[in-house]
Amino acid sequence: MNNGTIRGFMGTRQPAIWMGESAWAAVVPGISSGSDGDILTGFEERAMPKIAGTEKFGVGLYSVELVIPESGGSTVEVLMSASSRVGHLQFTFKQGSESQFQPYIFLPTTRPSTIFHNPNTFEITYPNGTVQISPSTSEICGSNTEMQDFILAPNSIKDAASHFTGWYCATFDTSFNDTGYGITVGSGDSTMRTERAESGSGEELGAYARFQFPSSNGTENKSMTVNVRIATSLISVDQAKYNLNADSENEIGSFNIQDTQSVTENAWAEKVGRFQVETDGSSDSEEKLAVFMTGVFHAMQYPYEVHEPIPTTPNSQQYYSAYDNTIHEGESYSGYSIWDTYRAEWALLILLAPERIPGMIRSMLQDFEEGGWLPMWKNMIETNIMVGTHADSLLAEAVLKGFGAGSAEENGIQTTFTTDELTTMWKAAWKDASVPPVGDSNVVYSDREEDVDYEVRAGLSTFFEQYSAGYGWVANDIHSESVSRTLDYAYDDHAVALLSTLIPGEIVQGNTPNLDEIAAGFYNSSSANTNYNVTSLLNDRSLANPWTVWNDTASAPALATGGEDIKGFVQARQQNGDWAATTDGFTEGDRWVYSFAFVHDVAELVERRGGNESFVKSLNEFYDGGWVDFTNEPAHHTPYLYALAGAASYTQERVREIAKSNYNNTPNGLSGNEDCGQMSAWYVFSAMGFYPVNPVSGVYVVGSPFFSSLNVSIPVPPFIPPSHPSITSNSFYNSTTNSYDLRILAPGAESKPYVKSLKVNGRVIGDKEEPLISHEEIRFGGLIEFEMSDKAERWGGGRGAWAEITSDARRSSGVVFNDQSRSSIVFD
Repeated sequence: MNNGTIRGFMGTRQPAIWMGESAWAAVVPGISSGSDGDILTGFEERAMPKIAGTEKFGVGLYSVELVIPESGGSTVEVLMSASSRVGHLQFTFKQGSESQFQPYIFLPTTRPSTIFHNPNTFEITYPNGTVQISPSTSEICGSNTEMQDFILAPNSIKDAASHFTGWYCATFDTSFNDTGYGITVGSGDSTMRTERAESGSGEELGAYARFQFPSSNGTENKSMTVNVRIATSLISVDQAKYNLNADSENEIGSFNIQDTQSVTENAWAEKVGRFQVETDGSSDSEEKLAVFMTGVFHAMQYPYEVHEPIPTTPNSQQYYSAYDNTIHEGESYSGYSIWDTYRAEWALLILLAPERIPGMIRSMLQDFEEGGWLPMWKNMIETNIMVGTHADSLLAEAVLKGFGAGSAEENGIQTTFTTDELTTMWKAAWKDASVPPVGDSNVVYSDREEDVDYEVRAGLSTFFEQYSAGYGWVANDIHSESVSRTLDYAYDDHAVALLSTLIPGEIVQGNTPNLDEIAAGFYNSSSANTNYNVTSLLNDRSLANPWTVWNDTASAPALATGGEDIKGFVQARQQNGDWAATTDGFTEGDRWVYSFAFVHDVAELVERRGGNESFVKSLNEFYDGGWVDFTNEPAHHTPYLYALAGAASYTQERVREIAKSNYNNTPNGLSGNEDCGQMSAWYVFSAMGFYPVNPVSGVYVVGSPFFSSLNVSIPVPPFIPPSHPSITSNSFYNSTTNSYDLRILAPGAESKPYVKSLKVNGRVIGDKEEPLISHEEIRFGGLIEFEMSDKAERWGGGRGAWAEITSDARRSSGVVFNDQSRSSIVFD
C-alpha cells in the first residue's frame, strides 16, 4: 500500500519492518483485455487506487474498493479475513463501460528480494519457487525459498537454515477450468506467460486464474464474485492442503467470508472483550479507550504460532525447525522480539493469555535443544539482533508467576513442566550466564553482523578474564554496544538468580557446571566470600558489574532544571579500564536513558545520584531537557522511577504526558514502532494504573489510571485445578466466564491525574508507604480503589517528601527472595 494505492494482498511472516520476510503468500486481483490479455506481474504496474471512503478496518475483516487502471472503469471490491493458517479473500469485480475486459486473480510466488547488509548495502536476490495448478479442483499451490534473515543466521545453524521452504495452497469457489489459467515467469515487460501451463519452477514465478463476467442482455454493468481461501505451511504442500481442511473442521472452511469473519472476531473478543471500561464520556476519554482496546489487540499478536496440526493424530501439533532442518512434534512460535517485549508485553501475556505461555516457553526450550541457545530475536531462525539474553527474564517471570514445578499441597498449583523440561530450562539459562559466545575475544558482534555464530552475551569472557583486575564490564574496544550489554547482562544475572530459587534444588545443583571456577574468579576481586551458591553468585554479580560502567565524575549541565550539574552517568570503558567517549556503547539510546537502566537495583541508583531529591532532579532534566525518546523501549520504565524516589505525583504527571504525546487514535497513533506489542503493552498497563518496572520482581509500580472504572476478566491459568481455593473460595472468581475479576475503580480519573489514596483488596497503601502492588494481590482478581485528585497530593511522597519515603520502597522493586510479607486475597 503506497500513496493511496494497493498492489495486492499479502500473507506475511514479517514481524517488524526491520526484520526479514519469510515464505510469504500473496493474491492480486486484476482485469485484462479479452480472455487471453496481459497479466500485470510487475509490482508498480499493478497498482490500483483506493476509492475514497471505502476502506474499513476491523479485527476480523478488512475491506476496500479499488479502481483497476486501463480497464474501462472496472473496479473490484475486496473483503479480507483470516484464521491462523488460512487467508480468505473475496473479490467482487464490476465491469466498466467496455465489455472486452475480464477478471483474473494472480498469485505471485517468487519475487526479487532485497537483502539489507549493514551498514548501507542492498542486494537483490532471486529466490526459487514452484507452482502447480489443478484446474479440475480449482486449486493453485506453490512454494518459495525466501528467508531474508538467513544472512543473519548463526554459523552453527546456517546450513540447516539454508533448506528453508514455505508452501501455499489456494482454492477457489469459482472454476477456472474453462476460462483460463497459466504460469508467468519474470515481471513487467519481461514477463513470459504460458497459457494453460499447469506447473512451473524458478525465479520471479507466478500463477493466475482467469474468469469471465456473466453474459447479460441489459445495459447495466456486469459483476461477479470470486472467493479465494489460501493456506500456508512450513512443512509441505500436502500439509498446506490439510490446513485448509483442518480449518473446515473448525467451521470456517466455507467460502462465506462472513463465517471466517465471525470466528476470527470471536477469537479476538476472547481477549479484547475481557475488558469492561467506563469513562466520563468525553471525546478525550473515548479516544483513550480506543487506543487502549487497540493496544490490547496489538499486544496479543506476538509471538505467533508456526506449529501445524498433525494429519494422522487429532489435537496434536508439529512444526518445522530451521535450526536443524527437521520436523518435530510439539508447539512452536516465532516473532520473539525479546529485547523489547520482556519489559511489559510478556507480563501482559502471562496475565491475559496464560494458556499460551507453556507452549511459548517450550518453543524457546526447543530452540535451545535444536540450536544450542535460547532465542534473542527469533524470526524463523535466530538473528542475533539486539543485545542481552532476556529469554532468561521471560523464563524467570513465568515460573515466578506459577508456570513451574507446581505445589505438593493438596489442591495446590499443578505442574506445568516436566522434570526434563525444567532441567532443560535451567541448563539453558545457566549457559547464558556462564558460557561466552564463539570468538568472544575478537568478534565485535555488531548490529546485524553476518558470518558469526550465536551472539548471546558477547563480552562475557571479559568478566572472567579480568575479574582479578577488578573488571566487570564489556570492553568497548572489543564489542559494540558495550554499556548496554554490561547493564543488560547484570539484569539477566538477576533473573537467572531468581530462577535458581524457583526450580527444584536437585536440578540446579546437578546441572551447574563450572560454578566453582566462575565463583573463584568473581570473588577473587569482589570479596573474600567463600560461602556462595549459584543464587548468591549471580545476585552478587548482578549488583556489582553494572556499577563498573558508572562514572561518578561524569556530569551534564542542568539546562532545564537549573542549579548544579547532574552528576553520575554510565560510560563505556576500554579493555584496559580507560573511559571511552560518552557517546559510545549504547543500543537505541544514550548515556541519559541508560543511566536509569538499573531496574533491579533502584535504591543504589538513587543513592549514586545523591539521594531522592537529586535523583528526581535528574529525571526532570531527562524529561524537560529533551533527552527522553519514548519511541524506543529503554525509556519505558523511567516515568515510574519517580514513585520509587518519594515523588509519586511526578510519575502520575509523566505517565499522562507520555500517553498523550505518544499515542492517539489515528493511523500514525504510535510515536515509535510497535515492537511486537511492547509499545502497546506500556499503554495497557499504564491505563490500568501500574507497570512492571522490574519484570521479575513480581511487583508493579503504581502510576495513574486513565479510566473511572475498568474491569478485566483474568483467565484461569492452566496450572490451577478446579479444586483450587482461588476457584472454590474466591469472591472474585466468575464461574460464568471461568475467570477472575480484577476491578479497578478510579472515579474522575479522566480529568484527575493525581492519586490521593489507594486501597488494594482492602489494604490501605498509606502516604508514606511504598507505591507498589504485587502480582500476588491481583493474580486471582481483586479490587483496586483509587481516590483521584486534580492536584498533586502527598500520597507516595507527592512532589517530593524526600525524608519520608525510605530506601525499602525503592529496593522493593527488586527481588526479595522468599518474601511473604505482601498481602494477597484471603479466600473465604
